[in-house]
Amino acid sequence: MMDLHRLRLLREVHGRGTVHGAARALGYSPSAISQQLAVLEREAGTPLLERVGRNVRLTAAGEVLVRHAAALLEGVEAAEAELAAVAAGRVAGVVRIGAFQSAFIRVVAPAIRYLATTHPDIRVQATELEVEQAAPALRMQQLDVMVGDEYDGQPRAVHADLRREHLLREQISVVLPEDHPLAAKRRVPLQQLSELPWAACQPGTGHREMHVRVCRELGGFEPDIRYSSDDFRILLELVRTTGAGALLTELAIDTGAPGVAVRLPAEGEVGRAVYLLTRRIRTPAVAAVADALAAAATQTRS
Repeated sequence: MMDLHRLRLLREVHGRGTVHGAARALGYSPSAISQQLAVLEREAGTPLLERVGRNVRLTAAGEVLVRHAAALLEGVEAAEAELAAVAAGRVAGVVRIGAFQSAFIRVVAPAIRYLATTHPDIRVQATELEVEQAAPALRMQQLDVMVGDEYDGQPRAVHADLRREHLLREQISVVLPEDHPLAAKRRVPLQQLSELPWAACQPGTGHREMHVRVCRELGGFEPDIRYSSDDFRILLELVRTTGAGALLTELAIDTGAPGVAVRLPAEGEVGRAVYLLTRRIRTPAVAAVADALAAAATQTRS
């Protein structure tokens, strides 16, 4: 009989592309993973991986095994959740959430507070993660729930094995120092901000891609992004103190943020969707957490 732990290792190596990548993600040494996979190949009676340059890929037999491993691991997850619920006499279990910063503060934290009262036997573990890190972790069963974002014109990948649920939509605003000459306008023409220094998230993030695209498409210029941070509070402080501009969402902007002016772009509306991702099969605990996150997202709009 094949060991579930080894099947999980095989799936991790497949997802990461290298033994070293899987080792870093799981906290093992590469040699330990290689030894376990060698045992799995002996159990299977056929090679499961083949080397391609510095990476590895599944053989046909490996693809069959990983496909079945996903179903087996989901079954074990569901069984563990049901056993925890039977032992507690109500919905119970550990649910791991990954969310980007502003959603973590405005949606995830209130949901956790709510769950502490309504489902005290659900242990929530939450981590700040961008979609680029959280989506692979969800598929690898290192997370159970992910809160992600999708900017207009920048669709995220669609995964057939994941279930997506809309949480809310928010607008993107131009954030300027309150003493900026255009701060008095209700809508700010981006075309008149081509000489402004900008503060945005790090390269490789959806926010950075949105920022550059909006300045190009609506403003007709290449933004001079001098300051980078994935912490929106730092971005707000940079606007306040350095005279930079920023493009930020409603969740990221505290309604009482002093020293800045929050205005809509005159050239048109820009927005993003905030959504929830889980695996297709939701345990009772995951379903309860998803409901709490949806309720918290609704509260942010009221």
